[in-house]
Amino acid sequence: MQDRDTSPILSVRNLDVRFGRNAIAAVSGVSFDVGRERVGIVGESGSGKSTTGRAVMRLLPPKAVVTADRLDFLGQDMLAKTGRQMDALRGKDMALIMQDPRYSLNPVLTIGKQIAESAMLHLGLGGKAALDAARAMLTRVRIADPDRVMAQYPHQISGGMGQRVMIAMMLIAKPKLVIADEPTSALDVSVRKDVLVLLDELVRENSSGLILISHDIRMVAAFCQRIIVMYRGKAVEELVSLEAAQHPYTRALIAAMPDPRHPVRRLAVMDRAALDAAAEVTR
Repeated sequence: MQDRDTSPILSVRNLDVRFGRNAIAAVSGVSFDVGRERVGIVGESGSGKSTTGRAVMRLLPPKAVVTADRLDFLGQDMLAKTGRQMDALRGKDMALIMQDPRYSLNPVLTIGKQIAESAMLHLGLGGKAALDAARAMLTRVRIADPDRVMAQYPHQISGGMGQRVMIAMMLIAKPKLVIADEPTSALDVSVRKDVLVLLDELVRENSSGLILISHDIRMVAAFCQRIIVMYRGKAVEELVSLEAAQHPYTRALIAAMPDPRHPVRRLAVMDRAALDAAAEVTR
């Protein structure tokens, strides 16, 4: 494994996200850096991990109030940027890969047109050049018959192929930061590893930083160089390996995941009262 570049692409300090009239905190005091490396953010549904990713991308709805002491991407203050400036960044310099291509791809456009549209928008290519770039990118993500796939619509391809298409579309402009939000959760177990290996190859080639958001702590630990554990909107622990886990919530997550190396009759159940006390959660 190559040594990671520690110079930050993204720097986040004391990130807060609140929703609604009562200013309910969905994310509170989250801080981390991402260099040219693979960083995982893990936690249960509702822990704030996806909200954190969307806050970085400035993709939260208008009712969300996002504040931070620092939200810096390649030396740029993300919170100071206008909507138009963010539109210029998203897709070109930073990309978001969603978990289910069936709901992320446009159902009325062919695969080829959708990828070519990204090439036209972010690379400034013309029609034929954009289609050629789309074809080359489909080949790069190991789709054997790119011309056939380019002519198909999203409902005509499998989930695994759809995720490869999404990766091709999001990485065609070689963004410096890729946020992958549960990119394998909608896939069969047999193709999950292939998709992660492909994603890793492409971000390495582009010298990009990758944030992998998932509830599967064992998968993240096997793939990422660092793990940020979130519980009820807070980052409670940062790890380089599961063996170093100290926080009760991290240990509870690990215990709740099946481990074929150490089978048990019943998986552990989290003690919420103890976890809340340990995380110093206040309501």
